[in-house]
Amino acid sequence: MTPVYDAILLYAVPGFVLFLVLEILWDLRRGTAHYEWKDAATSIALGLGSLVTKSMSKVMTLGLFFLAWHNRLFEIPLAWWSLLLLFFLEDHSYYWYHRASHEIPAFWAAHVAHHSSERYHLATALRQPWTTFWHHWIFWLPLAWLGFHPVWIFTAQAINLIYQFWIHTPFIDRLGPLEWILNTPSHHRVHHGSNPRYIDRNHGGIFILWDRLYGTFELETEKVRYGITKPVHSYNPLWLNLHVYADLWHQAKQSGSVWQGLKVFFARRPRVQAVPESALAEPSRTA
Repeated sequence: MTPVYDAILLYAVPGFVLFLVLEILWDLRRGTAHYEWKDAATSIALGLGSLVTKSMSKVMTLGLFFLAWHNRLFEIPLAWWSLLLLFFLEDHSYYWYHRASHEIPAFWAAHVAHHSSERYHLATALRQPWTTFWHHWIFWLPLAWLGFHPVWIFTAQAINLIYQFWIHTPFIDRLGPLEWILNTPSHHRVHHGSNPRYIDRNHGGIFILWDRLYGTFELETEKVRYGITKPVHSYNPLWLNLHVYADLWHQAKQSGSVWQGLKVFFARRPRVQAVPESALAEPSRTA
């Protein structure tokens, strides 16, 4: 099963490289200086490492997906309508995974590496985290239990990941009516912003419909400040993946009890409300 997922991503790599090179050349020609070489190299290193960890995680979760599928609720045939339904349901699962990755501290610790750059370009799309394997599968397991074959689910996940590559660009403006349905560069720039009004917004993968439905949508209306509100100031890929875990562990040790320590890791944090920036002198949480 995992070879299907891996093959789709590997076939996409030449396209990633081509468009990345074209964007770098465009950036140089326009003199916009979106790229900084250490930052871009770190993003690429994180991406290469994630290929290994994602492949390993698929192997780890394969048995769980098949166990759920063998105990499935429905017999879902391979047909155009079932694949179309899965396309939407998989993105819905991604929305909740992504939203939880911003609202639950331990999940944020796994996800934060993707947001650690203070720049935004196609190389940022490659800045993938390494430690999501321990909880990532939870959000897609119900699809297998419903009756969708694990191969279909893994394929839909790969398509979702590939789609999100192109939206990590500063050079594409709003796309008219498509902004109502799809996740676009404008919507995803908001997601990567550390501006108070942009924190915890626009979690969709392919579609922005879920954010509109569940109240997490925000339009790009002010210049985006990229990165997290507590910058890590490191180019070390390992530390970029582990620094929030270290912070949470330190807080948990000082919490006074096991229960309070668990809450440090897993208690849902309240979402930051969209307020005027002048009202927040010192934002207290990460983007």
